Amino acid sequence: MTEAELEEQIETLRNEARRLRNAIERSFLGHRDVVDMLILCILARGHALLEGAPGLGKTTLVKGVARALALDFRRIQFTPDLLPPDILGTRILEETAEGRHFFRFERGPIFANVLLADEINRATPRTQSALLEAMQESQVTLFGEKNLLPSPFCVIATQNPIEMEGTYPLPEAQLDRFLCKLELASPSEDELVIILERTSGAPAEPIEPVLDGARVLEVREIVSRVPASSDLVRSVAQLIRRTHPQDPRAPEGVRRYLRYGASPRAGQAILLLAKAHALLRGRPWVSEEDVRHVSKPALRHRLIFNYEGEASGVHPDELLEPALESLFSS
Repeated sequence: MTEAELEEQIETLRNEARRLRNAIERSFLGHRDVVDMLILCILARGHALLEGAPGLGKTTLVKGVARALALDFRRIQFTPDLLPPDILGTRILEETAEGRHFFRFERGPIFANVLLADEINRATPRTQSALLEAMQESQVTLFGEKNLLPSPFCVIATQNPIEMEGTYPLPEAQLDRFLCKLELASPSEDELVIILERTSGAPAEPIEPVLDGARVLEVREIVSRVPASSDLVRSVAQLIRRTHPQDPRAPEGVRRYLRYGASPRAGQAILLLAKAHALLRGRPWVSEEDVRHVSKPALRHRLIFNYEGEASGVHPDELLEPALESLFSS
Protein backbone atom coordinates (compact mmCIF):
# COMPACT_ATOMS: atom_id res chain seq x y z
CA MET A 1 0.00 0.00 0.00
CA THR A 2 1.40 3.41 -0.99
CA GLU A 3 1.61 6.32 1.41
CA ALA A 4 -1.16 8.14 -0.46
CA GLU A 5 -3.44 5.11 -0.25
CA LEU A 6 -2.73 4.76 3.47
CA GLU A 7 -3.52 8.43 4.09
CA GLU A 8 -6.76 8.07 2.14
CA GLN A 9 -7.75 5.00 4.16
CA ILE A 10 -7.05 6.76 7.46
CA GLU A 11 -9.04 9.81 6.37
CA THR A 12 -11.95 7.54 5.47
CA LEU A 13 -11.80 6.00 8.95
CA ARG A 14 -11.75 9.41 10.58
CA ASN A 15 -14.78 10.54 8.60
CA GLU A 16 -16.64 7.35 9.49
CA ALA A 17 -15.84 7.82 13.18
CA ARG A 18 -17.00 11.44 13.02
CA ARG A 19 -20.27 10.45 11.37
CA LEU A 20 -20.68 7.65 13.90
CA ARG A 21 -20.26 10.03 16.82
CA ASN A 22 -22.69 12.53 15.29
CA ALA A 23 -25.27 9.77 14.79
CA ILE A 24 -24.95 8.60 18.41
CA GLU A 25 -25.25 12.15 19.71
CA ARG A 26 -28.65 12.49 18.10
CA SER A 27 -30.04 10.41 20.96
CA PHE A 28 -27.31 10.60 23.63
CA LEU A 29 -26.32 14.13 24.58
CA GLY A 30 -23.11 15.19 26.30
CA HIS A 31 -20.19 13.04 27.49
CA ARG A 32 -18.39 13.18 24.14
CA ASP A 33 -15.28 11.67 25.76
CA VAL A 34 -17.31 8.62 26.82
CA VAL A 35 -18.82 8.28 23.34
CA ASP A 36 -15.36 8.44 21.76
CA MET A 37 -13.93 5.85 24.16
CA LEU A 38 -16.86 3.50 23.52
CA ILE A 39 -16.23 3.78 19.77
CA LEU A 40 -12.55 3.00 20.36
CA CYS A 41 -13.48 0.00 22.48
CA ILE A 42 -15.68 -1.51 19.78
CA LEU A 43 -13.09 -0.92 17.06
CA ALA A 44 -10.44 -2.53 19.31
CA ARG A 45 -12.41 -5.81 19.67
CA GLY A 46 -13.33 -5.11 23.27
CA HIS A 47 -16.13 -5.04 25.81
CA ALA A 48 -17.01 -2.00 27.91
CA LEU A 49 -18.25 -1.44 31.46
CA LEU A 50 -20.35 1.72 31.90
CA GLU A 51 -20.74 3.04 35.43
CA GLY A 52 -23.07 5.87 36.31
CA ALA A 53 -26.04 6.89 38.43
CA PRO A 54 -29.57 6.16 37.19
CA GLY A 55 -30.98 8.49 34.56
CA LEU A 56 -27.71 9.45 32.88
CA GLY A 57 -28.56 7.67 29.63
CA LYS A 58 -26.41 4.55 29.76
CA THR A 59 -29.03 2.41 28.02
CA THR A 60 -29.75 5.17 25.49
CA LEU A 61 -26.07 5.35 24.63
CA VAL A 62 -25.75 1.62 24.00
CA LYS A 63 -28.90 1.52 21.89
CA GLY A 64 -27.63 4.45 19.85
CA VAL A 65 -24.30 2.72 19.21
CA ALA A 66 -26.03 -0.47 18.03
CA ARG A 67 -28.34 1.45 15.68
CA ALA A 68 -25.53 3.56 14.24
CA LEU A 69 -23.56 0.38 13.51
CA ALA A 70 -26.59 -1.52 12.13
CA LEU A 71 -25.85 -4.38 14.51
CA ASP A 72 -28.21 -6.89 16.11
CA PHE A 73 -28.90 -5.59 19.60
CA ARG A 74 -30.23 -7.47 22.64
CA ARG A 75 -30.77 -6.26 26.19
CA ILE A 76 -30.80 -8.37 29.34
CA GLN A 77 -32.03 -6.88 32.59
CA PHE A 78 -29.81 -8.52 35.21
CA THR A 79 -31.75 -9.38 38.37
CA PRO A 80 -31.06 -11.73 41.31
CA ASP A 81 -33.40 -14.38 39.88
CA LEU A 82 -31.73 -14.42 36.45
CA LEU A 83 -30.19 -17.82 35.59
CA PRO A 84 -27.47 -18.77 33.05
CA PRO A 85 -30.00 -20.40 30.63
CA ASP A 86 -31.81 -17.05 30.51
CA ILE A 87 -28.66 -15.65 28.91
CA LEU A 88 -27.15 -18.55 26.98
CA GLY A 89 -30.20 -20.54 25.94
CA THR A 90 -31.59 -23.98 26.68
CA ARG A 91 -32.85 -27.20 25.14
CA ILE A 92 -36.57 -27.60 24.50
CA LEU A 93 -38.16 -31.03 24.10
CA GLU A 94 -40.35 -31.17 21.00
CA GLU A 95 -42.39 -33.84 19.24
CA THR A 96 -42.61 -34.54 15.50
CA ALA A 97 -45.80 -35.35 13.61
CA GLU A 98 -44.74 -39.03 13.74
CA GLY A 99 -44.63 -38.97 17.53
CA ARG A 100 -40.83 -38.87 17.84
CA HIS A 101 -39.20 -36.64 20.39
CA PHE A 102 -36.11 -34.50 19.96
CA PHE A 103 -34.35 -31.59 21.66
CA ARG A 104 -34.22 -28.24 19.92
CA PHE A 105 -31.69 -25.67 21.08
CA GLU A 106 -33.33 -22.31 21.76
CA ARG A 107 -30.65 -19.65 21.59
CA GLY A 108 -30.50 -17.07 24.35
CA PRO A 109 -30.14 -13.31 23.93
CA ILE A 110 -26.36 -13.59 24.08
CA PHE A 111 -26.43 -14.56 20.40
CA ALA A 112 -26.34 -10.95 19.22
CA ASN A 113 -23.75 -8.48 17.97
CA VAL A 114 -24.23 -6.04 20.85
CA LEU A 115 -25.39 -7.36 24.21
CA LEU A 116 -26.43 -4.84 26.85
CA ALA A 117 -26.01 -6.39 30.29
CA ASP A 118 -28.08 -3.86 32.20
CA GLU A 119 -27.14 -3.51 35.90
CA ILE A 120 -24.89 -6.54 35.65
CA ASN A 121 -23.95 -6.43 39.33
CA ARG A 122 -27.52 -7.28 40.39
CA ALA A 123 -27.20 -10.87 39.14
CA THR A 124 -25.61 -13.61 41.23
CA PRO A 125 -21.97 -14.60 40.63
CA ARG A 126 -23.17 -17.85 39.02
CA THR A 127 -25.12 -15.91 36.41
CA GLN A 128 -22.36 -13.36 35.89
CA SER A 129 -19.92 -16.19 35.16
CA ALA A 130 -22.09 -17.27 32.22
CA LEU A 131 -20.50 -14.39 30.29
CA LEU A 132 -16.86 -15.34 30.91
CA GLU A 133 -16.35 -17.71 27.98
CA ALA A 134 -18.38 -15.54 25.64
CA MET A 135 -16.38 -12.40 26.42
CA GLN A 136 -13.01 -14.11 26.09
CA GLU A 137 -13.55 -16.53 23.19
CA SER A 138 -16.72 -15.29 21.43
CA GLN A 139 -18.34 -18.67 21.95
CA VAL A 140 -20.43 -20.53 24.52
CA THR A 141 -20.28 -24.21 25.42
CA LEU A 142 -23.70 -25.72 26.07
CA PHE A 143 -24.52 -29.38 26.58
CA GLY A 144 -20.98 -30.29 25.52
CA GLU A 145 -21.20 -28.40 22.21
CA LYS A 146 -19.42 -25.20 21.26
CA ASN A 147 -21.58 -22.50 19.73
CA LEU A 148 -19.91 -19.55 18.00
CA LEU A 149 -21.35 -16.12 18.66
CA PRO A 150 -22.10 -13.62 15.89
CA SER A 151 -19.20 -11.52 14.70
CA PRO A 152 -18.64 -8.79 15.69
CA PHE A 153 -19.64 -9.49 19.29
CA CYS A 154 -19.51 -6.93 22.06
CA VAL A 155 -20.78 -6.89 25.64
CA ILE A 156 -21.56 -3.49 27.11
CA ALA A 157 -22.45 -3.78 30.78
CA THR A 158 -23.84 -1.09 33.06
CA GLN A 159 -23.77 -0.76 36.80
CA ASN A 160 -24.97 1.76 39.35
CA PRO A 161 -22.23 2.92 41.76
CA ILE A 162 -24.71 4.27 44.31
CA GLU A 163 -26.91 1.34 45.31
CA MET A 164 -25.04 -1.46 47.07
CA GLU A 165 -27.85 -3.45 48.66
CA GLY A 166 -28.93 -6.39 46.54
CA THR A 167 -25.83 -6.24 44.35
CA TYR A 168 -22.93 -8.65 43.83
CA PRO A 169 -19.50 -7.16 43.07
CA LEU A 170 -18.10 -8.35 39.77
CA PRO A 171 -15.30 -10.89 40.27
CA GLU A 172 -11.81 -9.91 39.19
CA ALA A 173 -11.82 -12.50 36.40
CA GLN A 174 -14.84 -10.83 34.82
CA LEU A 175 -13.65 -7.27 35.33
CA ASP A 176 -10.42 -8.19 33.58
CA ARG A 177 -12.39 -9.16 30.47
CA PHE A 178 -13.69 -5.63 29.97
CA LEU A 179 -11.35 -3.71 27.72
CA CYS A 180 -12.23 -0.45 29.45
CA LYS A 181 -14.36 1.06 32.18
CA LEU A 182 -16.15 4.32 31.39
CA GLU A 183 -17.63 6.56 34.06
CA LEU A 184 -20.59 8.82 33.38
CA ALA A 185 -20.71 11.89 35.57
CA SER A 186 -23.71 14.18 35.98
CA PRO A 187 -24.09 16.62 33.06
CA SER A 188 -23.03 20.24 33.41
CA GLU A 189 -25.65 22.99 33.57
CA ASP A 190 -25.27 23.81 29.85
CA GLU A 191 -25.46 20.14 28.88
CA LEU A 192 -28.50 19.69 31.09
CA VAL A 193 -30.27 22.60 29.37
CA ILE A 194 -29.69 20.99 25.96
CA ILE A 195 -30.89 17.61 27.23
CA LEU A 196 -34.07 19.09 28.68
CA GLU A 197 -34.83 21.08 25.54
CA ARG A 198 -34.37 18.15 23.19
CA THR A 199 -36.07 15.48 25.27
CA SER A 200 -39.14 17.53 26.20
CA GLY A 201 -40.02 18.47 22.63
CA ALA A 202 -40.80 16.51 19.48
CA PRO A 203 -39.24 13.03 19.28
CA ALA A 204 -35.80 12.95 17.66
CA GLU A 205 -35.47 11.49 14.20
CA PRO A 206 -34.33 7.84 14.16
CA ILE A 207 -30.62 7.14 13.90
CA GLU A 208 -29.47 6.20 10.42
CA PRO A 209 -26.81 3.45 10.24
CA VAL A 210 -23.30 4.68 9.53
CA LEU A 211 -21.38 1.39 9.45
CA ASP A 212 -22.38 -2.26 9.30
CA GLY A 213 -20.96 -5.41 10.83
CA ALA A 214 -18.73 -6.19 7.84
CA ARG A 215 -17.16 -2.74 7.96
CA VAL A 216 -16.60 -3.00 11.72
CA LEU A 217 -14.68 -6.24 11.14
CA GLU A 218 -12.58 -4.55 8.43
CA VAL A 219 -11.72 -1.65 10.72
CA ARG A 220 -10.81 -4.03 13.53
CA GLU A 221 -8.36 -5.77 11.22
CA ILE A 222 -6.82 -2.43 10.26
CA VAL A 223 -6.51 -1.42 13.92
CA SER A 224 -4.69 -4.65 14.80
CA ARG A 225 -2.03 -3.90 12.17
CA VAL A 226 -1.11 -0.43 13.46
CA PRO A 227 2.52 -0.63 14.60
CA ALA A 228 3.78 0.32 18.05
CA SER A 229 7.52 0.73 18.65
CA SER A 230 9.34 -1.68 20.91
CA ASP A 231 10.21 1.20 23.24
CA LEU A 232 6.54 2.11 23.58
CA VAL A 233 5.56 -1.51 24.22
CA ARG A 234 8.18 -1.62 26.96
CA SER A 235 6.75 1.56 28.46
CA VAL A 236 3.33 -0.08 28.58
CA ALA A 237 4.87 -3.10 30.29
CA GLN A 238 6.56 -0.80 32.81
CA LEU A 239 3.24 0.94 33.45
CA ILE A 240 1.58 -2.39 34.19
CA ARG A 241 4.38 -3.34 36.57
CA ARG A 242 4.03 -0.02 38.40
CA THR A 243 0.45 -0.88 39.32
CA HIS A 244 1.79 -3.74 41.46
CA PRO A 245 2.57 -2.74 45.07
CA GLN A 246 5.51 -5.18 45.18
CA ASP A 247 7.32 -3.36 42.35
CA PRO A 248 10.07 -1.04 43.69
CA ARG A 249 9.15 1.61 41.08
CA ALA A 250 5.47 1.66 42.06
CA PRO A 251 4.18 5.05 43.31
CA GLU A 252 3.57 5.47 47.02
CA GLY A 253 -0.21 5.38 46.61
CA VAL A 254 -0.05 2.07 44.77
CA ARG A 255 2.10 0.50 47.49
CA ARG A 256 -0.16 1.83 50.22
CA TYR A 257 -3.66 1.20 48.82
CA LEU A 258 -3.45 -1.73 46.40
CA ARG A 259 -3.36 -5.45 47.02
CA TYR A 260 -2.86 -6.51 43.39
CA GLY A 261 -2.11 -4.65 40.20
CA ALA A 262 -3.20 -5.08 36.61
CA SER A 263 -2.76 -8.28 34.61
CA PRO A 264 -1.01 -8.72 31.23
CA ARG A 265 -4.47 -8.47 29.65
CA ALA A 266 -4.44 -4.82 30.74
CA GLY A 267 -1.34 -4.18 28.63
CA GLN A 268 -3.06 -5.73 25.64
CA ALA A 269 -6.07 -3.47 26.24
CA ILE A 270 -3.90 -0.35 26.37
CA LEU A 271 -2.15 -1.17 23.10
CA LEU A 272 -5.34 -2.06 21.24
CA LEU A 273 -7.12 1.08 22.40
CA ALA A 274 -4.04 3.18 21.63
CA LYS A 275 -3.91 1.77 18.08
CA ALA A 276 -7.55 2.67 17.47
CA HIS A 277 -6.98 6.12 18.98
CA ALA A 278 -3.96 6.71 16.74
CA LEU A 279 -5.91 5.88 13.58
CA LEU A 280 -8.79 8.15 14.50
CA ARG A 281 -6.29 10.93 15.15
CA GLY A 282 -4.88 10.48 11.64
CA ARG A 283 -1.66 8.65 12.47
CA PRO A 284 -0.66 5.17 11.25
CA TRP A 285 1.48 4.53 14.35
CA VAL A 286 1.04 4.62 18.13
CA SER A 287 2.44 7.54 20.10
CA GLU A 288 2.92 8.21 23.81
CA GLU A 289 -0.10 10.54 23.66
CA ASP A 290 -2.29 7.64 22.50
CA VAL A 291 -1.13 5.42 25.34
CA ARG A 292 -1.64 8.10 27.93
CA HIS A 293 -5.12 8.92 26.63
CA VAL A 294 -6.43 5.35 26.98
CA SER A 295 -4.50 4.08 30.02
CA LYS A 296 -6.87 5.15 32.79
CA PRO A 297 -10.04 3.68 31.18
CA ALA A 298 -8.10 0.48 30.48
CA LEU A 299 -6.68 0.15 34.00
CA ARG A 300 -9.07 1.69 36.54
CA HIS A 301 -11.23 -1.43 36.94
CA ARG A 302 -8.27 -3.81 37.15
CA LEU A 303 -6.73 -2.46 40.35
CA ILE A 304 -7.53 -4.52 43.46
CA PHE A 305 -7.65 -2.40 46.60
CA ASN A 306 -6.62 -3.54 50.07
CA TYR A 307 -8.67 -2.72 53.17
CA GLU A 308 -7.08 0.69 53.63
CA GLY A 309 -7.67 1.56 49.97
CA GLU A 310 -11.33 0.61 50.13
CA ALA A 311 -11.82 2.60 53.32
CA SER A 312 -10.00 5.67 51.99
CA GLY A 313 -12.30 6.12 49.00
CA VAL A 314 -9.36 7.02 46.76
CA HIS A 315 -10.16 6.85 43.04
CA PRO A 316 -8.07 4.48 40.90
CA ASP A 317 -7.20 7.32 38.49
CA GLU A 318 -5.44 9.13 41.34
CA LEU A 319 -3.13 6.16 41.80
CA LEU A 320 -2.44 5.83 38.08
CA GLU A 321 -1.52 9.46 37.46
CA PRO A 322 1.91 9.33 39.20
CA ALA A 323 2.86 6.19 37.25
CA LEU A 324 1.84 7.85 33.96
CA GLU A 325 3.74 11.02 34.86
CA SER A 326 6.90 9.10 35.60
CA LEU A 327 6.78 7.33 32.24
CA PHE A 328 5.30 9.94 29.90
CA SER A 329 6.15 13.28 31.46
CA SER A 330 6.60 15.99 28.87
